[in-house]
Amino acid sequence: MSRSIGLSDAVTDYIRTMNRGESPAMARCRKDTAAMGGISRMQISPEQGAVLEFFIRLLSATRAVEIGVFTGYSALATARALKSVGADARLYALDMSPAYLETAAGYWREDGVEEVIDARAGHADKSLQDLLHEGLGGQIDFIFVDADKTGYPQYFELGLKLLRPGGVIAFDNVLWSGSVADPGVADPDTDALRAVARRVRDHQGVEPVFTSIGDGLLLAMKR
Repeated sequence: MSRSIGLSDAVTDYIRTMNRGESPAMARCRKDTAAMGGISRMQISPEQGAVLEFFIRLLSATRAVEIGVFTGYSALATARALKSVGADARLYALDMSPAYLETAAGYWREDGVEEVIDARAGHADKSLQDLLHEGLGGQIDFIFVDADKTGYPQYFELGLKLLRPGGVIAFDNVLWSGSVADPGVADPDTDALRAVARRVRDHQGVEPVFTSIGDGLLLAMKR
């Protein structure tokens, strides 16, 4: 979501003003994506980007996975923070669409982070399995999930295998514009979001927190 749910324009502008500014490439990516029309809602908000950067630095993360790249804004935030933490930074950027990855790569080149990003097109569950087969199980510091909602429960299970103890997985859009709280709404996406929220809450191997940042951000730290 390109802005946080339930906030007025004035409050949204204030929050963005009080955060440190975007890089020129991030600002251009956000504005170009906004011009795409309704689909632009798939992009995270600038305040979410600031949160991602904060978590990367807090974790001293150097290895991250992103599931769902779209036009590349969240990957920019993540890669910039990873690169600032360590020279061996690596972001595995997974998306179904080669076209979106190509678009995103232009912004990554502009911001000087393309060399730390390993972009992979295809189904995320297969790409995650590939990472496990490549020996990255227990090696990933941070995972950001902003993709097909019906895949969230599976991405949680595979993500836990990739995360190191103390690593964090974050799921975007878990409020789904409030639909998850409406018992009258039942569809595959909403049901999957409810399912992953319950799974994360009840899983004994993680420390969870459900927040209202953006369109809802669910985080789980692996014990």
